[in-house]
Amino acid sequence: MPYNYTSGGTAELKLGDATYQLPILVGTEGEKAVDIRKLRAQTGYITLDSGFANTGSCASSITFLDGEHGILSYRGYAIEDLAEHCSFVEVAYLLAHGSLPTRQELTCFSHMLGKYALIHEDMIRFFDGFPANSPPMAILSSMVNSLCSFYPEMLDNPLENIDKMAARLISKVRTIAAFSYKKSMGQPLVYPRHDLSYCANFLNMMFDSPVQPYVINDTVVAALNKLLILHGDHEQNCSTATVRVAGSARVNLYASISAGINALWGPLHGGANQAVMEMLQLIHNEGGNYKKYIERAKDPNDPFRLVGFGHRVYKTHDPRSRIIKKACDDVLAALNIADPLLDIAKELEEVALKDSYFVERHLYPNVDFYSGIIYRAIGIPTNMFTVMFALGRLPGWIAHWKEMWDDPDWRISRPRQVYVGPRRRPFVPLDQRAG
Repeated sequence: MPYNYTSGGTAELKLGDATYQLPILVGTEGEKAVDIRKLRAQTGYITLDSGFANTGSCASSITFLDGEHGILSYRGYAIEDLAEHCSFVEVAYLLAHGSLPTRQELTCFSHMLGKYALIHEDMIRFFDGFPANSPPMAILSSMVNSLCSFYPEMLDNPLENIDKMAARLISKVRTIAAFSYKKSMGQPLVYPRHDLSYCANFLNMMFDSPVQPYVINDTVVAALNKLLILHGDHEQNCSTATVRVAGSARVNLYASISAGINALWGPLHGGANQAVMEMLQLIHNEGGNYKKYIERAKDPNDPFRLVGFGHRVYKTHDPRSRIIKKACDDVLAALNIADPLLDIAKELEEVALKDSYFVERHLYPNVDFYSGIIYRAIGIPTNMFTVMFALGRLPGWIAHWKEMWDDPDWRISRPRQVYVGPRRRPFVPLDQRAG
Protein backbone atom coordinates (compact mmCIF):
# COMPACT_ATOMS: atom_id res chain seq x y z
CA MET A 1 0.00 0.00 0.00
CA PRO A 2 1.19 3.58 -0.60
CA TYR A 3 3.17 5.31 2.10
CA ASN A 4 1.13 7.64 4.30
CA TYR A 5 3.12 10.84 4.21
CA THR A 6 1.91 13.90 6.03
CA SER A 7 1.44 16.89 3.76
CA GLY A 8 3.67 19.85 4.57
CA GLY A 9 2.19 22.19 2.00
CA THR A 10 4.08 23.14 -1.14
CA ALA A 11 7.37 24.71 -2.14
CA GLU A 12 7.46 27.28 -4.90
CA LEU A 13 10.03 26.96 -7.67
CA LYS A 14 10.57 29.77 -10.16
CA LEU A 15 12.24 29.06 -13.48
CA GLY A 16 12.25 32.15 -15.68
CA ASP A 17 8.68 33.39 -15.94
CA ALA A 18 7.15 30.09 -14.87
CA THR A 19 6.29 29.11 -11.30
CA TYR A 20 5.85 25.53 -10.14
CA GLN A 21 4.32 24.15 -6.95
CA LEU A 22 6.22 21.19 -5.51
CA PRO A 23 4.63 19.09 -2.76
CA ILE A 24 6.37 18.96 0.63
CA LEU A 25 6.18 15.55 2.32
CA VAL A 26 6.75 14.99 6.04
CA GLY A 27 7.86 11.70 7.57
CA THR A 28 6.81 10.26 10.91
CA GLU A 29 9.81 11.77 12.73
CA GLY A 30 9.36 15.20 11.15
CA GLU A 31 11.81 14.85 8.25
CA LYS A 32 10.77 17.09 5.37
CA ALA A 33 11.28 16.44 1.68
CA VAL A 34 10.46 18.41 -1.45
CA ASP A 35 8.87 15.95 -3.86
CA ILE A 36 10.58 16.43 -7.24
CA ARG A 37 9.49 13.19 -8.87
CA LYS A 38 7.61 15.10 -11.59
CA LEU A 39 10.18 17.90 -11.91
CA ARG A 40 11.70 16.85 -15.25
CA ALA A 41 8.37 16.02 -16.81
CA GLN A 42 6.94 19.41 -15.81
CA THR A 43 9.98 21.67 -16.30
CA GLY A 44 12.61 19.88 -18.38
CA TYR A 45 15.09 20.40 -15.52
CA ILE A 46 16.83 17.89 -13.24
CA THR A 47 18.63 18.45 -9.94
CA LEU A 48 22.39 17.97 -9.43
CA ASP A 49 23.40 16.45 -6.11
CA SER A 50 26.87 14.87 -6.05
CA GLY A 51 26.90 11.86 -3.77
CA PHE A 52 23.12 12.19 -3.27
CA ALA A 53 23.75 13.83 0.11
CA ASN A 54 20.56 15.89 -0.19
CA THR A 55 18.46 13.39 -2.11
CA GLY A 56 15.97 10.94 -0.64
CA SER A 57 16.00 7.91 -2.95
CA CYS A 58 13.15 6.13 -1.19
CA ALA A 59 10.76 6.08 1.74
CA SER A 60 11.69 3.54 4.39
CA SER A 61 10.20 2.31 7.66
CA ILE A 62 13.34 0.51 8.84
CA THR A 63 15.80 2.96 10.41
CA PHE A 64 15.63 6.54 11.67
CA LEU A 65 18.85 8.52 12.01
CA ASP A 66 19.17 12.08 13.35
CA GLY A 67 22.79 13.12 13.04
CA GLU A 68 22.30 16.52 14.65
CA HIS A 69 20.96 15.03 17.88
CA GLY A 70 22.79 11.69 17.88
CA ILE A 71 19.67 9.52 17.53
CA LEU A 72 19.48 6.07 15.94
CA SER A 73 16.52 3.69 16.05
CA TYR A 74 15.50 0.47 14.31
CA ARG A 75 11.79 0.08 13.53
CA GLY A 76 11.07 2.75 16.16
CA TYR A 77 13.17 1.20 18.94
CA ALA A 78 16.10 3.19 20.38
CA ILE A 79 19.46 1.61 19.62
CA GLU A 80 20.36 1.97 23.29
CA ASP A 81 17.44 -0.25 24.36
CA LEU A 82 18.10 -2.86 21.70
CA ALA A 83 21.81 -3.12 22.52
CA GLU A 84 21.11 -3.36 26.24
CA HIS A 85 18.27 -5.86 26.24
CA CYS A 86 18.34 -7.89 22.99
CA SER A 87 20.47 -10.52 21.33
CA PHE A 88 21.62 -10.03 17.76
CA VAL A 89 19.17 -12.71 16.64
CA GLU A 90 16.27 -10.72 18.11
CA VAL A 91 17.39 -7.56 16.34
CA ALA A 92 17.93 -9.45 13.08
CA TYR A 93 14.33 -10.66 13.34
CA LEU A 94 13.16 -7.12 14.09
CA LEU A 95 14.90 -5.68 11.04
CA ALA A 96 13.77 -8.41 8.68
CA HIS A 97 10.18 -8.76 9.96
CA GLY A 98 9.32 -5.31 11.32
CA SER A 99 8.57 -6.26 14.93
CA LEU A 100 10.39 -7.76 17.90
CA PRO A 101 9.75 -11.51 18.11
CA THR A 102 7.62 -13.19 20.71
CA ARG A 103 9.30 -16.01 22.60
CA GLN A 104 7.71 -18.53 20.23
CA GLU A 105 8.78 -16.57 17.13
CA LEU A 106 12.32 -16.22 18.49
CA THR A 107 12.51 -19.96 19.16
CA CYS A 108 11.31 -20.70 15.64
CA PHE A 109 13.73 -18.21 14.06
CA SER A 110 16.65 -19.55 16.12
CA HIS A 111 15.72 -23.07 15.04
CA MET A 112 15.85 -21.95 11.39
CA LEU A 113 19.27 -20.38 11.94
CA GLY A 114 20.50 -23.68 13.35
CA LYS A 115 18.90 -25.70 10.57
CA TYR A 116 20.51 -23.63 7.82
CA ALA A 117 23.92 -23.09 9.43
CA LEU A 118 25.71 -25.63 7.27
CA ILE A 119 26.82 -24.76 3.75
CA HIS A 120 26.65 -27.30 0.92
CA GLU A 121 29.72 -29.54 1.05
CA ASP A 122 30.45 -28.77 -2.61
CA MET A 123 30.87 -25.11 -1.68
CA ILE A 124 33.75 -25.97 0.64
CA ARG A 125 35.80 -26.84 -2.45
CA PHE A 126 35.43 -23.24 -3.61
CA PHE A 127 37.70 -22.08 -0.81
CA ASP A 128 40.54 -24.11 -2.32
CA GLY A 129 40.19 -22.20 -5.59
CA PHE A 130 41.15 -18.87 -4.05
CA PRO A 131 44.82 -17.90 -3.66
CA ALA A 132 46.05 -18.10 -0.08
CA ASN A 133 46.24 -14.31 0.27
CA SER A 134 42.78 -13.58 -1.18
CA PRO A 135 40.96 -10.73 0.59
CA PRO A 136 38.24 -12.19 2.84
CA MET A 137 35.66 -9.77 1.41
CA ALA A 138 36.33 -11.06 -2.10
CA ILE A 139 35.74 -14.60 -0.89
CA LEU A 140 32.60 -13.60 1.01
CA SER A 141 30.98 -11.77 -1.91
CA SER A 142 31.75 -14.63 -4.31
CA MET A 143 30.43 -17.30 -1.98
CA VAL A 144 27.22 -15.36 -1.27
CA ASN A 145 26.64 -14.83 -4.98
CA SER A 146 27.01 -18.57 -5.57
CA LEU A 147 24.23 -19.40 -3.10
CA CYS A 148 21.57 -18.82 -5.76
CA SER A 149 22.92 -21.86 -7.63
CA PHE A 150 22.59 -24.11 -4.59
CA TYR A 151 19.29 -22.71 -3.31
CA PRO A 152 17.33 -21.61 -6.41
CA GLU A 153 13.85 -21.78 -4.87
CA MET A 154 13.84 -18.01 -4.42
CA LEU A 155 14.22 -17.13 -8.06
CA ASP A 156 10.63 -17.75 -9.21
CA ASN A 157 8.72 -15.92 -6.48
CA PRO A 158 11.24 -13.93 -4.40
CA LEU A 159 8.90 -12.83 -1.62
CA GLU A 160 7.27 -16.24 -1.12
CA ASN A 161 10.34 -17.70 0.59
CA ILE A 162 11.86 -14.50 1.98
CA ASP A 163 11.73 -15.64 5.62
CA LYS A 164 13.57 -18.83 4.75
CA MET A 165 16.08 -16.93 2.63
CA ALA A 166 16.69 -14.38 5.40
CA ALA A 167 17.41 -17.11 7.94
CA ARG A 168 19.54 -18.99 5.43
CA LEU A 169 21.68 -15.96 4.62
CA ILE A 170 22.10 -14.75 8.20
CA SER A 171 23.18 -18.22 9.28
CA LYS A 172 25.30 -19.27 6.30
CA VAL A 173 27.25 -16.00 6.02
CA ARG A 174 28.46 -16.61 9.57
CA THR A 175 29.66 -20.07 8.56
CA ILE A 176 31.27 -18.83 5.34
CA ALA A 177 33.16 -16.14 7.26
CA ALA A 178 34.50 -18.59 9.83
CA PHE A 179 35.42 -21.19 7.20
CA SER A 180 37.31 -18.60 5.13
CA TYR A 181 39.38 -17.73 8.19
CA LYS A 182 40.13 -21.38 8.94
CA LYS A 183 41.17 -21.97 5.33
CA SER A 184 43.49 -18.95 5.41
CA MET A 185 45.11 -20.36 8.56
CA GLY A 186 45.44 -23.85 7.11
CA GLN A 187 43.42 -25.25 9.99
CA PRO A 188 40.63 -27.86 9.91
CA LEU A 189 37.11 -26.49 9.61
CA VAL A 190 34.98 -26.32 12.73
CA TYR A 191 31.30 -26.99 12.01
CA PRO A 192 28.48 -25.13 13.77
CA ARG A 193 27.00 -26.58 16.94
CA HIS A 194 23.30 -26.76 17.71
CA ASP A 195 23.83 -26.05 21.43
CA LEU A 196 25.51 -22.65 21.06
CA SER A 197 24.04 -19.19 20.51
CA TYR A 198 24.59 -17.34 17.25
CA CYS A 199 27.62 -15.34 18.42
CA ALA A 200 29.11 -18.12 20.57
CA ASN A 201 28.81 -20.45 17.57
CA PHE A 202 30.69 -18.04 15.36
CA LEU A 203 33.51 -17.58 17.87
CA ASN A 204 33.78 -21.34 18.33
CA MET A 205 33.96 -21.93 14.56
CA MET A 206 36.67 -19.27 14.33
CA PHE A 207 38.92 -20.28 17.19
CA ASP A 208 38.30 -23.87 18.25
CA SER A 209 40.90 -26.44 17.20
CA PRO A 210 41.67 -30.10 17.97
CA VAL A 211 44.83 -29.15 19.89
CA GLN A 212 43.43 -26.14 21.74
CA PRO A 213 39.69 -26.17 22.44
CA TYR A 214 38.11 -22.73 22.52
CA VAL A 215 36.75 -21.56 25.86
CA ILE A 216 33.69 -19.38 25.38
CA ASN A 217 33.82 -16.16 27.38
CA ASP A 218 30.42 -14.64 28.19
CA THR A 219 31.83 -11.09 28.18
CA VAL A 220 33.24 -11.58 24.69
CA VAL A 221 29.95 -13.08 23.46
CA ALA A 222 28.02 -10.15 24.91
CA ALA A 223 30.36 -7.64 23.25
CA LEU A 224 30.06 -9.37 19.87
CA ASN A 225 26.26 -9.33 20.20
CA LYS A 226 26.40 -5.56 20.77
CA LEU A 227 28.79 -4.99 17.88
CA LEU A 228 26.58 -6.85 15.43
CA ILE A 229 23.46 -5.07 16.71
CA LEU A 230 25.09 -1.65 16.36
CA HIS A 231 26.07 -2.43 12.78
CA GLY A 232 22.65 -3.90 11.92
CA ASP A 233 21.48 -0.96 9.83
CA HIS A 234 22.32 2.69 9.26
CA GLU A 235 19.79 4.13 6.85
CA GLN A 236 20.76 4.77 3.19
CA ASN A 237 24.53 4.34 3.44
CA CYS A 238 26.70 3.34 0.49
CA SER A 239 26.31 -0.43 0.78
CA THR A 240 22.60 -0.34 1.62
CA ALA A 241 21.96 1.99 -1.31
CA THR A 242 23.92 -0.45 -3.48
CA VAL A 243 21.70 -3.36 -2.37
CA ARG A 244 18.65 -1.29 -3.27
CA VAL A 245 20.04 -0.15 -6.62
CA ALA A 246 21.02 -3.68 -7.63
CA GLY A 247 17.72 -5.06 -6.35
CA SER A 248 15.73 -2.43 -8.24
CA ALA A 249 16.67 -4.27 -11.44
CA ARG A 250 14.86 -7.27 -9.88
CA VAL A 251 18.14 -9.00 -9.14
CA ASN A 252 17.80 -11.90 -6.69
CA LEU A 253 18.57 -11.37 -3.00
CA TYR A 254 21.88 -13.25 -3.08
CA ALA A 255 23.28 -11.13 -5.93
CA SER A 256 22.03 -7.92 -4.32
CA ILE A 257 23.69 -8.80 -0.99
CA SER A 258 26.90 -9.69 -2.86
CA ALA A 259 26.85 -6.21 -4.41
CA GLY A 260 26.38 -4.69 -0.97
CA ILE A 261 29.35 -6.65 0.38
CA ASN A 262 31.55 -5.25 -2.38
CA ALA A 263 30.41 -1.71 -1.62
CA LEU A 264 31.09 -2.22 2.09
CA TRP A 265 34.61 -3.37 1.20
CA GLY A 266 35.66 0.23 0.45
CA PRO A 267 38.03 1.86 2.96
CA LEU A 268 35.74 4.90 3.19
CA HIS A 269 32.85 2.70 4.30
CA GLY A 270 33.24 -0.68 5.98
CA GLY A 271 37.02 -0.61 5.98
CA ALA A 272 37.23 2.17 8.55
CA ASN A 273 37.79 -0.08 11.58
CA GLN A 274 40.59 -1.87 9.71
CA ALA A 275 42.11 1.53 8.94
CA VAL A 276 42.05 2.33 12.68
CA MET A 277 44.26 -0.66 13.45
CA GLU A 278 46.59 0.18 10.56
CA MET A 279 46.96 3.71 11.95
CA LEU A 280 47.73 2.36 15.43
CA GLN A 281 50.31 0.00 13.92
CA LEU A 282 51.91 2.93 12.11
CA ILE A 283 52.18 4.90 15.35
CA HIS A 284 53.59 1.87 17.15
CA ASN A 285 56.18 1.27 14.41
CA GLU A 286 57.42 4.83 14.86
CA GLY A 287 58.04 4.44 18.56
CA GLY A 288 54.50 4.84 19.87
CA ASN A 289 54.70 8.63 19.87
CA TYR A 290 50.96 9.27 19.59
CA LYS A 291 51.38 12.93 20.60
CA LYS A 292 53.16 13.57 17.31
CA TYR A 293 50.08 12.34 15.44
CA ILE A 294 47.74 14.37 17.60
CA GLU A 295 49.64 17.48 16.53
CA ARG A 296 49.65 16.38 12.91
CA ALA A 297 45.87 15.94 13.05
CA LYS A 298 45.53 19.51 14.34
CA ASP A 299 47.79 20.98 11.64
CA PRO A 300 45.58 22.38 8.84
CA ASN A 301 48.48 22.04 6.39
CA ASP A 302 49.00 18.36 7.11
CA PRO A 303 46.73 15.91 5.22
CA PHE A 304 46.97 13.37 8.07
CA ARG A 305 43.72 12.67 9.91
CA LEU A 306 43.08 10.43 12.89
CA VAL A 307 41.00 7.50 11.67
CA GLY A 308 38.04 6.51 13.84
CA PHE A 309 37.24 9.99 15.11
CA GLY A 310 34.16 11.96 14.10
CA HIS A 311 31.45 10.87 11.67
CA ARG A 312 30.09 12.21 8.40
CA VAL A 313 26.47 12.02 9.55
CA TYR A 314 26.64 12.53 13.31
CA LYS A 315 27.36 16.12 14.31
CA THR A 316 27.54 15.18 17.98
CA HIS A 317 28.34 11.85 19.67
CA ASP A 318 27.75 8.74 17.59
CA PRO A 319 25.17 6.98 19.84
CA ARG A 320 26.70 3.63 18.94
CA SER A 321 30.13 4.67 20.25
CA ARG A 322 28.73 5.40 23.71
CA ILE A 323 27.40 1.84 23.87
CA ILE A 324 30.41 0.06 22.46
CA LYS A 325 32.92 1.97 24.62
CA LYS A 326 31.52 0.20 27.69
CA ALA A 327 31.69 -3.17 25.95
CA CYS A 328 35.26 -2.39 24.90
CA ASP A 329 36.27 -1.63 28.50
CA ASP A 330 34.57 -4.84 29.69
CA VAL A 331 36.38 -7.01 27.12
CA LEU A 332 39.81 -5.57 27.83
CA ALA A 333 39.27 -6.04 31.55
CA ALA A 334 37.94 -9.59 31.20
CA LEU A 335 40.76 -10.74 28.92
CA ASN A 336 43.51 -8.82 30.75
CA ILE A 337 45.35 -8.27 27.48
CA ALA A 338 48.73 -6.56 27.22
CA ASP A 339 48.89 -5.10 23.71
CA PRO A 340 50.87 -1.98 22.73
CA LEU A 341 48.35 -1.07 19.99
CA LEU A 342 45.51 -1.14 22.50
CA ASP A 343 47.56 1.02 24.85
CA ILE A 344 48.04 3.59 22.07
CA ALA A 345 44.32 3.47 21.32
CA LYS A 346 43.45 4.24 24.94
CA GLU A 347 45.89 7.16 24.97
CA LEU A 348 44.35 8.61 21.80
CA GLU A 349 40.86 8.16 23.22
CA GLU A 350 41.74 10.01 26.41
CA VAL A 351 43.21 12.94 24.48
CA ALA A 352 40.27 13.17 22.06
CA LEU A 353 37.70 13.20 24.88
CA LYS A 354 39.46 16.07 26.71
CA ASP A 355 41.34 18.15 24.11
CA SER A 356 39.36 21.26 23.15
CA TYR A 357 40.39 20.91 19.48
CA PHE A 358 38.56 17.58 19.21
CA VAL A 359 35.71 18.42 21.57
CA GLU A 360 34.82 21.68 19.77
CA ARG A 361 34.78 19.88 16.41
CA HIS A 362 32.85 16.87 17.75
CA LEU A 363 35.72 14.59 16.77
CA TYR A 364 34.89 11.92 19.31
CA PRO A 365 35.93 8.28 18.95
CA ASN A 366 33.30 6.59 16.79
CA VAL A 367 32.01 3.05 16.51
CA ASP A 368 34.80 2.09 14.08
CA PHE A 369 37.44 3.08 16.62
CA TYR A 370 36.06 0.89 19.40
CA SER A 371 35.00 -2.03 17.21
CA GLY A 372 38.52 -2.41 15.85
CA ILE A 373 39.91 -2.55 19.38
CA ILE A 374 37.41 -5.22 20.45
CA TYR A 375 37.99 -7.36 17.37
CA ARG A 376 41.74 -7.26 17.89
CA ALA A 377 41.36 -8.08 21.58
CA ILE A 378 39.29 -11.21 20.90
CA GLY A 379 41.68 -12.44 18.22
CA ILE A 380 39.95 -11.56 14.96
CA PRO A 381 42.62 -10.58 12.39
CA THR A 382 42.56 -7.12 10.86
CA ASN A 383 41.69 -8.33 7.37
CA MET A 384 38.51 -9.90 8.78
CA PHE A 385 37.20 -6.67 10.33
CA THR A 386 35.09 -5.69 7.32
CA VAL A 387 33.69 -9.22 7.15
CA MET A 388 32.49 -8.72 10.72
CA PHE A 389 30.84 -5.47 9.63
CA ALA A 390 29.07 -7.36 6.83
CA LEU A 391 27.89 -10.02 9.29
CA GLY A 392 26.20 -7.33 11.37
CA ARG A 393 24.82 -5.32 8.44
CA LEU A 394 23.30 -8.35 6.68
CA PRO A 395 19.85 -8.19 8.37
CA GLY A 396 19.56 -4.52 7.42
CA TRP A 397 20.42 -5.26 3.80
CA ILE A 398 17.81 -8.03 3.72
CA ALA A 399 15.20 -5.69 5.21
CA HIS A 400 15.92 -2.97 2.64
CA TRP A 401 15.86 -5.42 -0.27
CA LYS A 402 12.52 -6.79 0.90
CA GLU A 403 11.11 -3.28 1.43
CA MET A 404 12.35 -2.12 -1.97
CA TRP A 405 10.91 -5.15 -3.73
CA ASP A 406 7.49 -4.58 -2.15
CA ASP A 407 7.52 -0.77 -2.57
CA PRO A 408 4.41 0.55 -4.40
CA ASP A 409 6.55 3.41 -5.71
CA TRP A 410 9.26 1.04 -7.00
CA ARG A 411 11.15 2.04 -10.11
CA ILE A 412 14.45 0.77 -11.43
CA SER A 413 17.22 3.09 -10.23
CA ARG A 414 18.34 5.29 -13.08
CA PRO A 415 20.04 8.54 -11.97
CA ARG A 416 20.36 11.40 -14.45
CA GLN A 417 23.49 13.41 -15.19
CA VAL A 418 24.60 16.81 -16.42
CA TYR A 419 26.67 16.19 -19.54
CA VAL A 420 29.86 18.32 -19.76
CA GLY A 421 31.67 16.59 -22.66
CA PRO A 422 32.23 17.84 -26.22
CA ARG A 423 29.25 19.19 -28.15
CA ARG A 424 28.02 17.28 -31.18
CA ARG A 425 30.75 17.32 -33.84
CA PRO A 426 31.03 15.99 -37.39
CA PHE A 427 32.43 12.51 -37.88
CA VAL A 428 35.79 12.33 -39.69
CA PRO A 429 36.59 9.12 -41.64
CA LEU A 430 39.79 7.35 -40.59
CA ASP A 431 41.78 8.29 -43.72
CA GLN A 432 40.99 11.99 -43.29
CA ARG A 433 42.02 12.34 -39.63
CA ALA A 434 45.12 14.45 -39.01
CA GLY A 435 48.03 12.39 -37.78
